[in-house]
Amino acid sequence: MKQKPFIMIGAASSGSGKTTFTLGLLRLLRNRGMKVQPFKCGPDYIDTKHHAMAAGEESVNLDTYMASAAHVRELYARYGTASDVCVTEGVMGLFDGYDGMKGSSAEIAELIGIPVVLVLNAKSTAYTVAPVLYGFKHFYPGIRVVGVVFNFVASVAHYAYLQQACADAGVEALGYIPKDESIVIPSRHLGLSIDETFCFDTFADRVAEVIDKTVNVDRLLELCTVEFSGEQTQDVVCFGNRKIAIARDEAFNFMYRENVEALKRAGEVVFFSPLRDKSLPEADMVYFPGGYPELHLAELAANEGMRQSVRKYCENGGRVLAECGGMMYLCDTITDGDGKVYPMAGVLKQGATMEQMKLKLGYREVRVNGQRIRGHEFHYSRILPTNEKIPVIGTIYNAKDMVVDTPVYTYKNVLASYIHFYWGECGIDHFLMLMSQK
Repeated sequence: MKQKPFIMIGAASSGSGKTTFTLGLLRLLRNRGMKVQPFKCGPDYIDTKHHAMAAGEESVNLDTYMASAAHVRELYARYGTASDVCVTEGVMGLFDGYDGMKGSSAEIAELIGIPVVLVLNAKSTAYTVAPVLYGFKHFYPGIRVVGVVFNFVASVAHYAYLQQACADAGVEALGYIPKDESIVIPSRHLGLSIDETFCFDTFADRVAEVIDKTVNVDRLLELCTVEFSGEQTQDVVCFGNRKIAIARDEAFNFMYRENVEALKRAGEVVFFSPLRDKSLPEADMVYFPGGYPELHLAELAANEGMRQSVRKYCENGGRVLAECGGMMYLCDTITDGDGKVYPMAGVLKQGATMEQMKLKLGYREVRVNGQRIRGHEFHYSRILPTNEKIPVIGTIYNAKDMVVDTPVYTYKNVLASYIHFYWGECGIDHFLMLMSQK
């Protein structure tokens, strides 16, 4: 049984610097010639995109609400096999889950046996981090906190106080990230900036350079090296002769890696662009994932050929699955934040709007036909009231088992919702069967 570094990057809370450190570490290890496999705790589909850009390898979601523990372990083993190091970015605070610790980074660290490196915000504090660190180390014996990296450190003298706190708390100090405006991440309403004006490679290289100078990465790797029992798995085998088309461009790109792999097992996958292609490719099923359609409304509206092609396909009974931004594209219109209305595919007789944006997020469970299907919702847009009665299926619950008003629309063979579903474990055919009204 071989050994390799498993790293879980956790924190006391969101905003501590997990993502900055993760991206810098991924790029630094890649620059050292290591093959890095990134993972992300929880349902986030934006951080994984940036992991891939930093590491040169697609990231994989590890989520114990949407998938079984056995599936999560299998994913880690399968994707980690060919790597030199596995780096997992946590979600929120280390112990924050949808129900106590359930679904938390700590739960996944225990499930797989990943050592935890904390990233703590040291702004406006010094020796007080000692009891914080002591608590993280001793609160839950099922995980192993091996060290800490401090963020927003004002000076070498400041770090010396933090090192003293680490010594007294019994947690190894692995280094720090200084206050530096050049490594502040631009953000937008759904996560890190993906605007063209933001040069991601320059940013990632800069963070990697800083980390290389102020963090003992060699010691971090040493502390996190554990036995790895994963075995090489065979390449994905296509079990079907269907052609499955996936929308993928700047407007539509929020998708779980394992969902796509499940589609590849079900048929031949082809990608197309609703922004640039003039019509749908020949397909037995079309998947419109979420993304940022609101940033490309003029281009989507101007591509009348694609809009007509999508509408014709749906009206003729074509199988379509649309999530969040993909569902919005199937609506009659999308209104931008300034009130300007853009025509969309016109399949669902309703409009979506970015006006009066309000965040709606959380895990979702659809209960339909005695079955349960899980996913996640995260958006700022909303559907406008309409007199049209589009059929809906199932009853939707959140992680606290409370009913929520997030419809799953069905029209002919179209299934559309704000929910990002996860079928990476059960497979797309089983998922569609469960969601079928027939």
